[in-house]
Amino acid sequence: MVWGRAEQQDFRSRVRGCIVGGAVGDALGAGIEFDSLDRIRAAHGPAGVTDYVTAFGRRGAVTDDTQMTMFTVEGLVRAHVRRDTGDWHPPTDVHRAYLRWYATQNHWGPDERTPDSGWLAREEWLYSRRAPGGACLSGLEDDRMGTLDAPKNPGSKGCGTVMRSAPFGLLVGWEPALVFQLASECAVLTHGHPTGRLAAAAFAVIVHGVVRGEDLETAARGALALVAGHTGHEETTAALEGALAAARSGPPTAERVESLGLGWVAEEALAIGLYCALVAEDVRHGLLLAVNHSGDSDSTGSVCGNLLGALHGETALPPAWVAELEGRGALLQLADDFAMEMTQGGELHGPGAVSDAWTARYPRS
Repeated sequence: MVWGRAEQQDFRSRVRGCIVGGAVGDALGAGIEFDSLDRIRAAHGPAGVTDYVTAFGRRGAVTDDTQMTMFTVEGLVRAHVRRDTGDWHPPTDVHRAYLRWYATQNHWGPDERTPDSGWLAREEWLYSRRAPGGACLSGLEDDRMGTLDAPKNPGSKGCGTVMRSAPFGLLVGWEPALVFQLASECAVLTHGHPTGRLAAAAFAVIVHGVVRGEDLETAARGALALVAGHTGHEETTAALEGALAAARSGPPTAERVESLGLGWVAEEALAIGLYCALVAEDVRHGLLLAVNHSGDSDSTGSVCGNLLGALHGETALPPAWVAELEGRGALLQLADDFAMEMTQGGELHGPGAVSDAWTARYPRS
């Protein structure tokens, strides 16, 4: 793929929008994740939350959704850096990245004895448990890598697959079927139920279509076509069709959001995030709709934020929310590094050109 300057700038804006937008949605929902809609309205007024509320001791705090999304991005960058070595298997690199995330959930801080862990694993603020899902933890508690033939937690379809899978869709040089396949292979690292992996793969393909210039409905219908060819697609197909139908069913309301489920499982988180992005008047409206319900508010907010950010780019994100977002600097660094690797990786580690600074940030080991 040949990248002109305008194309590079547009891509970087969409990558930033997707990653930071997801984190903003995550942070908006973090403080109300386990509250019912009635309780949210009683505490915050008839409109529910309209701004960040305190979670984990601060406003703008992110959860495990953003943490794992960041390590997905980092794993994909490192996979591309390793590609020149002939050792090319992205699921392995993403698995290693998730093991580094797992370490942040169990250690007090970075282990300075592992210099090849890369820069992200040295970010001290990430060493904090933010209500991670049980399957995400148990799937990574040993070094065995789940595969499509032998997945981890074969009965689990929690939303932990969907909420971390937007970065696969940012691989715009890949064909949609390959994006779908990679997202599936990385979902089964922790969740083995067919719906868990197919919902994650469908989400990645929707992001992929949007970043490549499709409107959201067209991208969703492309995902539907891909999903239909896989055994066990029925729940994911019904969720996507439900979101598209709900978007045509009248004015958006919290009650209509809850008609799609509560978001604790993969297909429901996908349906709610997609629906809210489809009916959003702007990013603010879509994100508030996505978090004000009785379910997994941070995950549905994250999915919606990924989609709207990928669709509109970083400048569409509400600036006050971006300014107060935990980890904003690291999120932007990661987004820019991903965009640079995808568009200019050959100049960083191609034949005859190796940037020691780059390979120190993203080691090949």
